[in-house]
Amino acid sequence: MNSSPGTVPVSLTMPDLGVAFPGPFPTSPHTVTADRHLRRWAAERNLPVPADELRALCGITSQGIARALPTADLDSLLLAAELFLWLVAFDDTYGEVTAATDPAALAGHIDELTGVLTGNTPTARPGPFTTALRHLLDRLGERATPSQYLDLTGHLRGNLVGLLWEAQHLADPSRVRLHTYCTMRPLTVFAHTIIVLTPIVLSYELPDRQGIPPLVDRGETAVACLVGWVNDLASYSREASRSPVSPLSLPTLLMHERHLPLPEAFTVAARMCEEQAALARALIDELSADASSLLTRHAQALKHIVHAFIWHISHDRYTTPVT
Repeated sequence: MNSSPGTVPVSLTMPDLGVAFPGPFPTSPHTVTADRHLRRWAAERNLPVPADELRALCGITSQGIARALPTADLDSLLLAAELFLWLVAFDDTYGEVTAATDPAALAGHIDELTGVLTGNTPTARPGPFTTALRHLLDRLGERATPSQYLDLTGHLRGNLVGLLWEAQHLADPSRVRLHTYCTMRPLTVFAHTIIVLTPIVLSYELPDRQGIPPLVDRGETAVACLVGWVNDLASYSREASRSPVSPLSLPTLLMHERHLPLPEAFTVAARMCEEQAALARALIDELSADASSLLTRHAQALKHIVHAFIWHISHDRYTTPVT
């Protein structure tokens, strides 16, 4: 049913997303500036990431954000890039493999960060991720409406809860049901957070969530599921090569629940991604056809977010084997 942990077949089926989202994808002209800025910002904030890893992380973040927000002005792009770098750097530092060996450390950091997100004063000696988050929230609070700020901080709390949930199941993914995983995955891939961040940095506001058309939620959910699943397939080989157990991801859970060998599970997962891409594109197109200019603008934003994540999985972070 399963390949041995740490071994991955040479050829695994990846989804073809070009039908639903053909390239080339638009990119911000500020990509290089964003990369340089992120390196300085991370150094100023003393983020505890090794130099080589930080350089690669700044590169992929700046390029990904440049595709997610191709029309953003420079200041807006840099703010979004800082927040996303903070999220991914925290996950890389305290989540994933580290969390599996020391979940208590992750829980302690999350408690501190959650306090900041709810407006509490940080501890006497806050860590670098805590002070960086406080700095980011101060600046985001100046740009966001009260409703947007609450939405963003709520999703950031959701990300932290998702990372803790993920850490609790890394040692034995077979305990997780596929349905549960699909519900939690958008939190751990940070998809909804960048979705709610986009209106803040692009200076538009959707109606209150109680009055928003159901089509918006459906479109956002479809995009969030798509980017999580695609990321699972792209990162599977890398994660499997550095862990004694199979990754907590879509192919692994398909193997367990449907009793499939890994190559066949990958084929099923790839087909799921293609179907989800078609659904996401249909919902985005339907949203674009709405008479509201705000909904049309949000539909365009969702499309660019998908572009960013499709580009993202071709980066060396996923295609270069771990040594």
